[in-house]
Amino acid sequence: MPHPRAVAARLFHFEYLKINVSMTSPVLTTIATWNVNSVKARLPRLLEWLGEANPDIVLLQELKCVSDAFPAQEIEDLGYNVATVGQKTYNGVAILSKFPLEVDHTALPDPDQSSGDEADEQARYIEAFTGGFRVASIYLPNGNPTRDEDDKDSQKYRYKLSWMDRLNAHVSNLLNQTDEAIVLGGDYNLCPADRDVHDPQAFADDALCRPESRSRFRTLMNMGLTDALAASLGPGSHYTYWDYRSGAWSRDNGLRIDHLLLSPRAADLLDGAGIDKSPRGKEKPSDHTPAWCRLR
Repeated sequence: MPHPRAVAARLFHFEYLKINVSMTSPVLTTIATWNVNSVKARLPRLLEWLGEANPDIVLLQELKCVSDAFPAQEIEDLGYNVATVGQKTYNGVAILSKFPLEVDHTALPDPDQSSGDEADEQARYIEAFTGGFRVASIYLPNGNPTRDEDDKDSQKYRYKLSWMDRLNAHVSNLLNQTDEAIVLGGDYNLCPADRDVHDPQAFADDALCRPESRSRFRTLMNMGLTDALAASLGPGSHYTYWDYRSGAWSRDNGLRIDHLLLSPRAADLLDGAGIDKSPRGKEKPSDHTPAWCRLR
């Protein structure tokens, strides 16, 4: 019986320029991540940004549509191959690439099996090999509210922690099985440290900042991964998300919950990383903004 979640990968192979490696200018690949908060609602902003920023590989989250409803044609017209894992109304992830795409996973693998967890129907993970890199688009569960009516951990928070445990097991397997340059990008719904949240005290019991969440993220990082934004931007607060409410954008009351995590081989290739705030300040924006890294 097929998995109930609709999965589609539309792959179109475009010709791209093969640059002589003997040239003095290195070949650089830009990989970006962006939670678009509804690809249909944000399509004008997405197409505009793709045209202006011209990234090579883009990891999208929170599509909020089934794969068949994803606006693939408009994006393919810009020269991208498209692979999606959609879900009606909620979640949804995609990979866009100017290189051929070889999709390996359309669900987060069960650590004890080779396939995705059939009990988990939420569209939160897609992994592919493209342009010389293994990339994954990740939409980690939010986990709020963290408490139930008995003041115990809520089902939503337990699901978040379980999902993080599964992600850590899969990444450990990846790192042990291959020396590929790996980029794990997406909306992790996780602030690694207090500097990544505008009001740490107010978020102390939030799923994005609770010790149990941060502990699992540290476990992931301790496998030898590099946080591309932290490594490139240095100390200080560098936000990727601002709530629509309470004037968060104008007051810069943000969070850094979107991350690009690099395997050791990918980290050796890191040439820079940053956050493009311009889409957040435009009409009808996503509450997230793109983050990117550039690899040699």
